[in-house]
This record gives sequence, structure tokens and C-alpha cells, in this order.
Amino acid sequence: MKTIQLTVGQAVVKFLKNQYVERDGIENPFFAGCLGIFGHGIIAGVGQGLTQNPDFRYYMTRNEQSSVHIATAYAKMKNRMGTFACISSIGPGATNMITGAACATINRIPVLIIPGDIFARRNVAPVLQQLESPGSQDISVNDCFKPVSRYWDRINRPEQLITSLPEVMRVLTSPTDTGAVTLSLPQDVQAEAYDFPEELFRKRVWKIARPRPDVSSIKEAAKWIMASKMPLIISGGGVIYSEATAILQKLVEKTGIPVAETFAGKGALPYNHPSNLGAAGATGTPGANEISGEADLIIGIGTRYSDFTTASKTAFQNPEVKFININIAEFDSYKHCALPVTGDAKVALEELLDELGDFKVADDYIKRVATFSATWDKQVSEFYKVVGNTPVEQAEVVGAVNDFSGPHDVVLCAAGSLPGDLHKLWRTRDPKGFHLEYGYSTMGYEIAAGIGAKLACPDREIYVMVGDGNYLMMNNEIVTAIQEGIKCTIILLNNNGFASIGGLSQSIGSQRFGTKYRYRDEETGLLTGDILPVDFAQNARSLGAYVIESHDMESFKSSLAEAKTRTETTVITIETNLTKGVPGYAWWEVAIAEVSEIDTVQKAYSEYVEHKKKQRYYL
Repeated sequence: MKTIQLTVGQAVVKFLKNQYVERDGIENPFFAGCLGIFGHGIIAGVGQGLTQNPDFRYYMTRNEQSSVHIATAYAKMKNRMGTFACISSIGPGATNMITGAACATINRIPVLIIPGDIFARRNVAPVLQQLESPGSQDISVNDCFKPVSRYWDRINRPEQLITSLPEVMRVLTSPTDTGAVTLSLPQDVQAEAYDFPEELFRKRVWKIARPRPDVSSIKEAAKWIMASKMPLIISGGGVIYSEATAILQKLVEKTGIPVAETFAGKGALPYNHPSNLGAAGATGTPGANEISGEADLIIGIGTRYSDFTTASKTAFQNPEVKFININIAEFDSYKHCALPVTGDAKVALEELLDELGDFKVADDYIKRVATFSATWDKQVSEFYKVVGNTPVEQAEVVGAVNDFSGPHDVVLCAAGSLPGDLHKLWRTRDPKGFHLEYGYSTMGYEIAAGIGAKLACPDREIYVMVGDGNYLMMNNEIVTAIQEGIKCTIILLNNNGFASIGGLSQSIGSQRFGTKYRYRDEETGLLTGDILPVDFAQNARSLGAYVIESHDMESFKSSLAEAKTRTETTVITIETNLTKGVPGYAWWEVAIAEVSEIDTVQKAYSEYVEHKKKQRYYL
């Protein structure tokens, strides 16, 4: 066997640059490069390997967590067919990535995380940034990645890399097992040389299969559908990741079965398709929620049924409701004691369509759904209308961006009150036009993710919509965008507080306690004083962005037009009303204090008890 002498760090980089994926005959490199920040625990190992391989591009980020968010957004836009490696030093650099790892794993998105680690040989311990344990010497802060990684390994000897790296790729490219993969590299081991087999570094193409579901389960599913009166499809992210949107639309148009969309599944059908009821669940449209409550058969496609999708298990109220779950992951296909159709969504829908023959739901059901769809679209137009008040309403801003953006442009968001409003109001015209990270709802995801989305789709305009709370969490990657010449339009909505959690606080009787950006009142001791004088525009300018300040809807629309002409990342600021949101949200369970001296909490608890009565086990 021919060998090549490399350090562990050099070997990792050489291996990664030769990994490719193929699906449906289309082949691409799996890694777009490496993101991260150098520290003493990585620079002499993987860092030196990157120096020798400039064709495996290194991007300097400003926070290790945001490195992972960039990679996650990139992979999401690529339908999980590509990602980045994310590196860090040992200690705080490594643990900064834990939130990003959780975000990737919860959303089933492939990201490779390579944190430096303490010395494997131990003779110089405790080293800088080492966590000491009196119960074991075989532990470091990198063990914290274990519960939020789909695969975790620590390389204590160079030859362990030979068997570990193929496992890393197996998990990253698996449609069922993918998520964050952590490869922990002790800093001394990274720099050690070894005679690695040359075969390890050959070009390797990982074929992303489309597993066919069991034939009998497809036939049984077809029987269930043909026996139903009011079937409803819940379209999840798996529809988009498997590129099954075209076959879904064909099935819907042939059968008349309506569709409601999760956050990750929004865009599975064009917004104006008559069978598209829009958003499902707690942030759902009136039509989607009404049909969900009456449906006798729920066909979940590529969804994991989060509590927002099921409105905390209150959405599906028909006493006889059954579930068919089409999912690549067996774990998800069995949820709600469903008939499991375990396989690739695109293949499953193609085979199901053949089995359904001439089946079509009743004409009055089709007409009712179409009426719901058209009525909601008219309601959206009303929300989009400019009221003329200042501060402006968030729905007006959403409408202006939606109307201005092109059919293939992307709106990107993650946390706060914006995701719910976008889920209900955004008119999605393209399967990749709606990029919401709501599996983990990670505050601070947005600006970093905008970079990842733009790197994945440079021909699309990326509109990052972010509230002031999320912006303050992680705005540092504006510097990275400027450094790399990456253009995103960041729309910063300043409502001087946390609108989402403030509204939730009010709904549970807690009167928006601790959710406004205010000085502390010396008399009461509470944060109820004057508004804090945060100058978001000046902050963004100081990071290198081109900034446009808007004060009303007329100037905001002009700002969008100006931003379109810019070639660098541009930030548009506008103040919005903290308390004026989009009405009509369904119930979502947040536990309320069972006893309280506050009247509003007592009232909210009584309502909570009533809502709890509608919760169901689906057996």
C-alpha cells in the first residue's frame, strides 16, 4: 500500500477537499471550504494544513458560533448537498460552537465541527483553557458536544483518522442521520506526522440515494387516502430537501388534497395555488387551522411535527383522525402512531400517485379550500397596506419587502415575532425563497446565515429580516460580509425590546415583564424607565456596512430600491411598533403559574386549563 506522510491537520484538509456528493446524476464537491477563528489549539495543526491548501478556501469569521450558522444556512440552501467545515481553538472557541451544533442537529442539517482539544499525552496538563475533572483525565469541554452531535469522535492517535473520517462522511451525507458531526482534535495530535495510505485521499463520491418505501406501505397508504373524506397534507422541510415540490404539486392537482406548510416546508407550493392553505399550526392561517381541526386523515410529508405544527397537540381534532407519515427517517415516520411510509419523499409521492389512480376529493371540499386560500390572500393584502402611523407596523414592513423582492429572492429569519408573521404573511414564489430557522429558533442566526445563503446562491438577493434583539445578539458577521465582498440586505426592525417574548409574556399575564429595552427606574427597581439610546445605524456603519435610515413606509420603500443598487452588505433601519402584531395565532402551550397574586396571571391560567382540554394523544 502506498503511503504519504502528513500531519493529522494536513490529512484532514486533504481528505475533505476530495469528498464529493452525487444525487440524480449531479455531482458536486461536498465542502465549500472552512470557516473559523485560529487559536493556539488549531493554528499549528489544521491551520497549517489550510495554509498548504489555498484551494480549500478559509473564511475568517468573528465568532465561532456564527461560523456554524453560516455553514448551516449554506447547507440548507443546498438542500443538504454541501456544507462547510468549522474550526476553532480549544476551550471557549470550541464551546462557542455548541449552540450552532444544536441548531444544525435539531434542523437535520449537515455541518462538520472541528474543535481543537487539550494535549492527548497529558504531560503538560493542565494546559491553557483546560477543564480539569477530579474524576477523569479523559474529558474536556468538547465532551459537551456529544448530546448535540449526530456523530462525535476524538482522535488521540493519528491512525484513528483512517477509520474516523469515512464515518464522518457517512453521517454528514446521510439523509436520515445527518446533523452536526464533531471531530475533536487534540492540539498535539494535530501536529503529529503519520504515513497515511494514499487511498484515503482519493476522490470519493458519496451517492445520496433515494430509498424506495415498502411497496405494501404505499398500497396501504393509497387505501387510506381513497377511503378518506377530508385528507390534508402537512408539508415539511423534507419535501424541499428531497426536491419533491414538483411531484407534490402534481399529486395535489390530480387529487385535490390541500396542503398546509410548516416553517421548513413553506414554499412547497406557490403561495397562490388554490390548494395551498398556507401556514400550519400555532402560526397558521384560519383556513389551515379549520381544515386541520376537521381532517380525517393527515398526510405528513417530511415533517417532524414540532409543537408549533401541531399547536401543542390541539390542531387535529377529528375523533377519527388517522396519520400517514412519509419520511426518510423511520424515527419521524412512526410519530402519532401513523402508518409509516419510510423513504425518500420524491420517490414515495411518485409511487403513491400511481397507486391513487383516478382518486379525487369531493368538489365541495376543493372549492372550500380554494375559498379559504383566496380569502386569506385578500387578508394578507390588507395587512400589507400602509397605515401611515409611526412607528410603522411590522406587517407593513413584511409586505413592502415581499412586494419589492423578486420571485427567486430569499427572505431569511430565525427568532422573535418576525418568524410567525412571515410564516403567515410571506407570499412564497420559489421553493428556496423562504429561509426560516425555526427548529431551534436561534437568536443571532440571521446575519451569519445571510452570508451562508448568499455563498450558496450568489445569483439571489438575500433579505435578512432581523429584530433589534437578534441583531444585538450577533451582528459581528457584518465585518465578515464586508471582508469577503458578500452582498446581503439586512432589514433591522427596531421596536426597543423583545416583541415576541413580550407578547407571550402579556398573553400569560406577566405584563411584558423584563422584555423592553429601558433604563432601570430607581424608584421601582424595574426596567421601566426611558428607552435606551441605542444607535443601530451608527453601529452598523462602524462595522463597515452601508446604512440607510428609514423613518416611515415611504422612505423604507425608497431604501429598498437604493439597497438593490449597492454591491456591499447594506443595513436598512426602521423603527416598528412593539405591541402591534398580526392577530389570529392559534394556541401554543407555555406553562403558566398555577398560583399567583397577579390577577392577569390568574385569568391566563384559567384560559390555559381550557386549552389543555383540547390536547390529544394520537394513538
